[in-house]
Amino acid sequence: MVVYNITTKVHASVDENWLRWQQEIHIPAIMATGLFKEFRFLRLLEQDDSEGHTYATQFTAASIGEYQQYLRDHAEKLRQEAIVKWGDRIISFRSLLELIQ
Repeated sequence: MVVYNITTKVHASVDENWLRWQQEIHIPAIMATGLFKEFRFLRLLEQDDSEGHTYATQFTAASIGEYQQYLRDHAEKLRQEAIVKWGDRIISFRSLLELIQ
């Protein structure tokens, strides 16, 4: 299994609205692709939150092939929706992790 991790720093001025959008729109849209089995939505602790919180959203796929299919068929559209909606009020980076145990 692989875990697709998106870490996002959210400006304090949009934090509440971004959280609601994540939970009601963005995460459900990613899960609706059918390529991930489950997700976890987390807030990082012990961070400098003076400008906003940092969150990690982790999506678990059964195989790297499903992750690659997500990238090929869905990722760009969903990323663009986030850019249009939030602009520079969020900063995200992505990583792929292998589940060892």
